[in-house]
Parts: sequence; structure tokens; C-alpha cells
Amino acid sequence: MKKGFIFDLDGVITDTAKFHYLAWKDLAETIDIEIDIVFNEQLKGISRMDSLERILAHGNKSDAFTLSEKEALAHQKNTHYVELLQQLTPADLLPGVKEFLTAAKEKQIPCAIASASRNAPFILEKLDVADEFQIVVDPATLKNGKPDPEIFLKAAEMLGIKPDEAIGFEDAQAGLDGIKAAGMYAVGVLSGEELHGADILVHRLDELSIDTLLAK
Repeated sequence: MKKGFIFDLDGVITDTAKFHYLAWKDLAETIDIEIDIVFNEQLKGISRMDSLERILAHGNKSDAFTLSEKEALAHQKNTHYVELLQQLTPADLLPGVKEFLTAAKEKQIPCAIASASRNAPFILEKLDVADEFQIVVDPATLKNGKPDPEIFLKAAEMLGIKPDEAIGFEDAQAGLDGIKAAGMYAVGVLSGEELHGADILVHRLDELSIDTLLAK
């Protein structure tokens, strides 16, 4: 019997990928690197610094900046990204999310957010669903990013359940791999990227029966 739900944020609860893309594209242009929407798919589900490293490698500039300069670039990107996030409203919840969270609340199933985004609390507030999640894992407290299972194991621990009592929801392959490595049942949310290894694939959360999930 499953006892808790653990969600990625971007691509599962809302879609801020367009804001990430705009902020990264602007940042890349300041250092004479061009990225496009296809390249941006590589940045889904991974940390800010890992994203920057991939952009630098893409532009053959991996060794062009010191660590402190890279941190400044990442901060510059995030400042722009947070400015763009001001546009978010509850209308930006993905289809089916509100209904699914309401059903989980009615059944007293605790929910957690396991996102690489350090802006997750702010985003949840803008979407008016912060109260629906008992736990938001702070990625700054972790040693490893996805696909390492650490963030999902931490979420289960904070919810007070065993990993095999949790169900994870992800739209990115790195996150899905992390869920399976944690020993959890995995729901893959299709948002453009082809996913492998999920226990079930859906396009939106209200395609799922909570009773059926809990019995897994």
C-alpha cells in the first residue's frame, strides 16, 4: 500500500521551462554562446550549475571561467528567471493538477516536492498550491542532483515513509531514473520528452485513479 506522493515541479505541476529557456538563452548570448529550444531539452531536471556547465561545454568554453565567475553567471540567470516568474498565476497549473491534489488531500495522502529548482517555494506560492504540499526538499541540502536518487529518498524520509511506500511523478528522464533508483513506483508525465522505465505513462495527472495508485 502506497502512503505518499513525491512530485517534480517543472513539467509536472506547472511549466516554467519557457522561462528557464529565455533566461538561459539571454545569459548564453552575453558570453557569445547560442542555444536553441532543442538544446534546452538537455537542461530539464538538472541543477542550475549543471545546466551552466552544459551550456559552457556546448560553446567550447568549459575552461573559460573560474568557479566564482560561473557562480556569478548562474546568479545572473536566476535573477532574470525570478523576474520572469512574477508572471505566474494559479492559471499556470498544468491541466489535472488541482483536481489530483484535491483528491490526494481528501484521502489524507501527504505530498512532497522534489525539484532541482531552488525557487520551488516561490513558484508554489505564485500558483496558490503551497498548502497542498507538506514537504518541499531544499536542493541546497543535497550532495547529488538527479538522476541520483538522493532527493527522492530525502523526500520520503521527510514524509516519514519508506521509499517503496512512495510514488514519484516526473517528466524528465533524469528524474525518472532517480525515482526508480530510489526503489519507488514511477509515474512518467509526458511533456514532449520520450520517457523510458516508468511504471505508467500519462499526459496529465487526472488520467490517474488515486485508489488504483495507492494499491500498487
